[in-house]
Amino acid sequence: MMDKKEKNSLTVAPFECAWLKDLRFREAGRGCVAFEASAHNDVTLVFRENVGSQHYHYKRDSCPHYTVILGSHRNRRLRIIADGRTVVDEEGVALCSSSAFQSYWISVYDGLISIGKGRYPFQNLVFQWLDTNPNCSVQYIGLSSWDKHVGYRNVNVLPPTQDHISLWKHVDNGVEGEEDVELELEDEYTDYKSWGLEHFLENWDLSDVLFSVDSGETLVPAHKAILVASGNFPLNLSQDVVQLHGVSYPVLHALLQYIYTGQTEILESELGSLRDLALQLEVNALVNQCDDMMEQLKRNKKLLDSGKRVELLYPRIQPHCTTVFPSGIPLNVQRLKQLQCTGEFSDVCIYIQGHGFVAHVHKIILSLWSMPFERMFTNGMSETTSSEVYIRDVSPEAFQTMLKFMYSGELSKDVTMESDVLLLQLLFLADQFGVTLLHQECCKILLECLSEDSVCSILQVVSSIPCCKLIEEICERKFSMHFDYCTTANIEFVILDESTFRKILQCPDLTVTSEEKVLNAILMWGLEASELCGWMAVDELMTFSTPDILFGERLQSVQDLLSFVRFPLLPYALLEKLENSSISRKILTFQNLVKEAINFVKLEPSRLEDKKKNNVRFQHRRSSYKELQYICDGDSNGVLFFAGTSYGEHPWVNPILSKKITITASSPPSRYTDPKVLVSRTYQGTSFAGPRLEDGQTYSWWMVDIGEDHQLMCNYYTLRQDGSRAFIRYWNLQGSIDGKTWTNLRVHENDQTVCKPGQFASWPVTGPNSLLPFRFFRVLLTAPTTDASNPWNLCICFLELYGYFL
Repeated sequence: MMDKKEKNSLTVAPFECAWLKDLRFREAGRGCVAFEASAHNDVTLVFRENVGSQHYHYKRDSCPHYTVILGSHRNRRLRIIADGRTVVDEEGVALCSSSAFQSYWISVYDGLISIGKGRYPFQNLVFQWLDTNPNCSVQYIGLSSWDKHVGYRNVNVLPPTQDHISLWKHVDNGVEGEEDVELELEDEYTDYKSWGLEHFLENWDLSDVLFSVDSGETLVPAHKAILVASGNFPLNLSQDVVQLHGVSYPVLHALLQYIYTGQTEILESELGSLRDLALQLEVNALVNQCDDMMEQLKRNKKLLDSGKRVELLYPRIQPHCTTVFPSGIPLNVQRLKQLQCTGEFSDVCIYIQGHGFVAHVHKIILSLWSMPFERMFTNGMSETTSSEVYIRDVSPEAFQTMLKFMYSGELSKDVTMESDVLLLQLLFLADQFGVTLLHQECCKILLECLSEDSVCSILQVVSSIPCCKLIEEICERKFSMHFDYCTTANIEFVILDESTFRKILQCPDLTVTSEEKVLNAILMWGLEASELCGWMAVDELMTFSTPDILFGERLQSVQDLLSFVRFPLLPYALLEKLENSSISRKILTFQNLVKEAINFVKLEPSRLEDKKKNNVRFQHRRSSYKELQYICDGDSNGVLFFAGTSYGEHPWVNPILSKKITITASSPPSRYTDPKVLVSRTYQGTSFAGPRLEDGQTYSWWMVDIGEDHQLMCNYYTLRQDGSRAFIRYWNLQGSIDGKTWTNLRVHENDQTVCKPGQFASWPVTGPNSLLPFRFFRVLLTAPTTDASNPWNLCICFLELYGYFL
């Protein structure tokens, strides 16, 4: 039924279901499953009251169950089935990937089904559905499939919890290679989990006001900032003691406990006194809770029991939401923000060295989020008694942003739209002061915004932060998979440390168009180059210098890294040039590697295969691109022709008919809007895409989808005009990863090239975007053609794309 590949990994065969003994919720109807999956379609999870069979299928199940299908309908839709009935059928949500494992999580909580993408539960939520007649008995989880194999790995069943940090740690335990990081973080997680406002309940540390109760016999410490945000307490700057006449300590304790923790207990006989005190101090949430409890007791016609206690809970939005200050407790966020702005009741001023005064703040608020701050304010050193704190080597803007987070519990949308620089400064600051949840939020946003342009700057920061290993690994993989772009579009990569650059070069997913690009990158990194250059420029410098002078302290690293260049894959003519270069004469390691490659090329075919098996340097990279080079108009070297040959396996067949590619137009298919024509080898006199209104603008386009398993770095393309005289003058060639967000590869403004019916025309694609891989391509008409009668008909009868194909 299933093939065990590795620890925590299995493959489920078509139309089967795996029921593992540990895949069950601890509490019926409540739990979360986090997992990774790889499939063409139909990643299927079943939630039942009992274990099903190996050949279980939800369509034949008469027992209560939930079934969640990711990538249903040929990986186009998300489906949820409840007791055999389809209740959700959404397009384009939580789809699968057959090229790599992707992370998902599914939470079930009293009929609320939440689905998200990513390794961390309750982050990156993509869909939720609430069952109005919930099944609270589901407990067992089945991993199933439809018509194709589905791979699962790192499957973890997590208990229902209000603490997301424990979920993050639990999931991380399933990732190999991170044991050391987990050990380092375990104490931090444990401390933070037990940390919160309850830590300061009736605690004399940082208190700035006292309540006098029991006729002045009892003094109870509290914090003005917290009280101001929870009600209307009689506080002023000069008053340190608040007299509460006629109030007993148990009643005040219950009120403060409710404010500081969001829950409290009190004797039934004192419920009325608690309500009166809450009403007096305008703690409205507690007033309502007391009213509800008293009404409930009244409906039950029950006399107040002087010895029995009742529990009062502050209502939360959802039962499994994270309890993060100030959520989950009866504090008014707007009042907290106002306190930050006005500095009212502040007890410390923050100064940044070299910048000066930053803000009036409250020690209690900073200490709630940051143990370093709490220790600073309570360890008996100068900051404990001083009203001024000086901080060095931090960004004032990032520090102000962290303060806003501490007073609101969230990052503003403005911050998430800012440049990566601020987020990186904020990430470093959150790590420095131990603001764990801010650290996690920054990590999440950085990963969501991660691009080829930002990966180097992110790597420079996270490589120095031990608890950012996950982001570091993702960035290294992103860099390696876009190696050409990341080492050509800019030269920030030369600032990376050797360890990081080495891991990128060693990555099994390293994708590059030529080993010459790897060689160039290593030499540029060794030079710490200020501008782009290739090995020939370095060779010229070497003629008049020495390796020690050019590479300095990085010389040994360069010699070590050169072994990651697969010289035997370079053309023989290039190897001969390298052998006769100054680099080869002056760097022995380089010379030996080049000679080894030349000897390899000269070997007999039988010995070549032996070499390839025994040394990775002689093997093609798993993710190397195939170069499909433009030769002439209408040639047979392009991607679309290659797809028609089943990628070189069979004689040519129209790739639309063989379903290797998909072509769509801005107008519906018709006799003269036929996708097959665009890739046909036969000329058709009339072929056009009609206009469509998009966002208030008129556009016409032909779009090509080369398939979910393929990508192209396009560096040339060819069009052919049909038999009409509707010549295009303004249009763009665009690329896209998802078919929704488009990048201009070439922009044509008043281009007069096409001037005859049936004419071929071709253009190169240059610049950094030519090094970005895309799945979707389209020719977009941006202004009318020369035909006044049908100005928005895009009259093309042939299209071909060239470049590096994966």
